[in-house]
Amino acid sequence: MSAGTPSRFDLRQYQREWFANPRKDLLAGMVVALALIPESIAFSIIAGVDPQVGLYASFIIAVVTAFLGGRPAMISAATGAMSLLMIGLVKDHGLQYLFAATVLTGVLQVVFGWAKLARYLKFVPRSVMVGFVNALAILTFMAQLPQFVGANWQMYAMVAAGLAIIYLLPRVLKAIPSALVAIVALTVVAVVTGADVRTVGDMGALPTALPLFQFPQVPLTFETLGIIFPVALTLSLVGLLESLLTAQLIDERTDTTSDKNVESRGQGVANIVTGFFGGMAGCALIGQSMINVTSGGRGRLSTFVAGAFLLVLILMLQPLLVKIPMAALVAVMIVVAIGTFDWSSLKTLTVFPKGETIVMLATVAVTVITHDLSLGVLAGVVLSALFFARKVSQLSQVTHTDDDAGTRRYQVRGQLFFVSTHEFLHWFDFHHPAARVVIDLTDAHFWDGSAVGALDQVMLKFMRRGMPVELVGLNGASATLIDRLAVHDKPGALERTSHQ
Repeated sequence: MSAGTPSRFDLRQYQREWFANPRKDLLAGMVVALALIPESIAFSIIAGVDPQVGLYASFIIAVVTAFLGGRPAMISAATGAMSLLMIGLVKDHGLQYLFAATVLTGVLQVVFGWAKLARYLKFVPRSVMVGFVNALAILTFMAQLPQFVGANWQMYAMVAAGLAIIYLLPRVLKAIPSALVAIVALTVVAVVTGADVRTVGDMGALPTALPLFQFPQVPLTFETLGIIFPVALTLSLVGLLESLLTAQLIDERTDTTSDKNVESRGQGVANIVTGFFGGMAGCALIGQSMINVTSGGRGRLSTFVAGAFLLVLILMLQPLLVKIPMAALVAVMIVVAIGTFDWSSLKTLTVFPKGETIVMLATVAVTVITHDLSLGVLAGVVLSALFFARKVSQLSQVTHTDDDAGTRRYQVRGQLFFVSTHEFLHWFDFHHPAARVVIDLTDAHFWDGSAVGALDQVMLKFMRRGMPVELVGLNGASATLIDRLAVHDKPGALERTSHQ
């Protein structure tokens, strides 16, 4: 189902999305759950809240989107981009305001999904998508580097061993995800040898009870709304942008389709629920989603298992969980970063048009420098629009012919809008003595007020020089725009514009 296709519930298709790939979905979900723990704790620390806030959010969002999301196998949880947007709110107003903002974030996302805003994803060019993917790969790799600060040789050895297992094991055994084998094997080695390496338990205290329903303890006033609304609006837009772009990437990697509007609503409901159960707002995680897909996950069951097994790990298997060496999870994330990066894009840097290459590199640069995916995508889209406008404006041209009666006919071709107005004025010779001027617009189209303003200037300059000038060949849309905005054909136009 495409983003613009009306959502029609198909029970058989929904059942297939759950149970078509059970064994691989179960195993892939378990791998993802293990990778979610350090990330969720780290994102909680970034936001300035206790680790349980991020862990609860990851559990709830993953489970809810498994049922209500529009992209099977995509993993949604607490994320770094969202946590960065919460810092000021938590610092200035406290945790309860974060819960309220999370609920409002979900409400806004449901509204956006209902309004089918996902259709506007088509305005994100492929060069921006490639930049988005490459930037995420770089950020995923960079996020592992702090684990090496002050690390001993054992850390490096275990990461190298983990990489070897993940890459080499599939050559002889494909029944079990190699990432899961690497995590288990390295944990056993770390426990048996007493290796001096950081573990999951070193990341922070883990919760020991189920999340409880609680209404955010904030005053129900317009003042509160004024505090949380700007944060919630930003969270909702950034969350949907990341989620929909991640969904599109998974569509391409798995050669399947998804309903982006359903995903938008599913993300919203998930954030509403997590806000009422003591969690922070989240969205899709491309790193964990890629772990899931590369481990064989394809259905909703993998997303559900990721969330449910995460809860089992932190509540029932916590004594074992805290012993997992961070080296094992670092190895998994490095493999994900390498697999996510679009290496073919490096080969096409000199092949693709220069504008597309600049857009891709700018998207990567802005995202990596700011650690903000929304700013990177925004920069890429704006640059793409500027390059496109410049390219289209260069397709416009004006030629002229003269006949024996002294009539000069200007033939205008192309799309006329704000970018092309400067050149448009210089295409006309206002000093050539002509008995009559005809401007033929049969092959032209006027798009905005800037183009109409440029036409006004041309017409008025000819009129001031006493040359009769006539417009011919206007299409219906251009004629309507000119009738509404032009001044050259209005009474007293020359007098009112004599200063020009």
